[in-house]
Amino acid sequence: MGQGETSPQPADRSGAVTQVLRLRRLDAWALRVAIARPVETSFGIMRDRPAVFVRVEDASGAFGFGEIWCNFPACGAEHRARLAAEEIAPLFAGREFASPRAAFRELSARVHVRVLQTAEPGPYSQAIAGIDTALWDLCARAAGKPLRRLLADGAADAVPAYASGIHVGLGPAVIAEARGRGFRAFKVKVGFGHDADVAGIERVRPEIRPGERLFADANQAWRLEQALDFTAAVREAGLGWLEEPLPADAPAQDWVRLARDGGVPLAAGENMMGEDTFRAAAATGALAFIQPDMAKWGGVSGCLPAARAILASGRTYCPHYLGGGIGLLASANLLAAVGGPGLLEVDSNPNPLRAAFAPETLDDGMFPLADAPGLGVTELPGDLARHVTVHRTWTA
Repeated sequence: MGQGETSPQPADRSGAVTQVLRLRRLDAWALRVAIARPVETSFGIMRDRPAVFVRVEDASGAFGFGEIWCNFPACGAEHRARLAAEEIAPLFAGREFASPRAAFRELSARVHVRVLQTAEPGPYSQAIAGIDTALWDLCARAAGKPLRRLLADGAADAVPAYASGIHVGLGPAVIAEARGRGFRAFKVKVGFGHDADVAGIERVRPEIRPGERLFADANQAWRLEQALDFTAAVREAGLGWLEEPLPADAPAQDWVRLARDGGVPLAAGENMMGEDTFRAAAATGALAFIQPDMAKWGGVSGCLPAARAILASGRTYCPHYLGGGIGLLASANLLAAVGGPGLLEVDSNPNPLRAAFAPETLDDGMFPLADAPGLGVTELPGDLARHVTVHRTWTA
């Protein structure tokens, strides 16, 4: 698999590169791995770990990898793999795009009626996001640069990270294990009942050492009054943020009141789509931390300008991510390029689909990034083949 002879230039602040893209092939794989300990959230239980990886190849032979969000429900993985290869990839036939961002905009526009017809804005946005990341990986690989340096010449070689996906009832043991792998910040999941949540925070808080940070994530579990009850009960715990205490579509005034009266910094964004939505969220002033998920919406083309707008508004950009290793590497590269005080989310739960691509240990809280071109992924490791449930290919 050659890298081709194209020579894209560094991205400008709008996220553009001078690269003509003529796709001739797209592969999408759905994978699924059984896990011994289910991952429990306030909205449901993940009993296996799915992922959808996508590879694109252009007419010159240059290629790139991306990842499509599919972590819940797991049954969505196979659907998204088919959607990417059978519905979206054919839109590339006979077309040239001046850049990944141009492709992102046109694909998003061309599926508009299909989204209305199917009432599936999420799967379409997620499939396009994964393809967009793969196009950016292709361009960075063709340029011989890590993705972060295609986006910003001065991008960092490591980013701060936190261990995520920790059930509050298992907090002390999982935090100790994550600390042993170099993490210095931790996020526990709450939303399992007021008394259980508060008791869990009270057990976890003494485990946090000086210089470490603790966050909590309710996964949209509460109404405003429930969220206020929780924040009143844990105000002395020193939480660095409370993530998604309210549904993503809760009225703006509820978020503003919770920010004003709750006494805990608020975070949200994984269930938002569109640059205008993120700008509006920042404008309310309610969110201290805004968390786009580039595998769920936008890829690089959407999330790069969104992240820059978040930082320009005085908020902190923290990429949300809970999936396989390709999307994690992409999220880390985007954070490194954008900069700011944000942290990378790294799932603390075992997942071979993550570990096959991304480092599992940190250096004193810092997630290291390789100097290889693009995302550094050249193929799917052979030992993942047994986990593939669907493989679809489109060719021009």
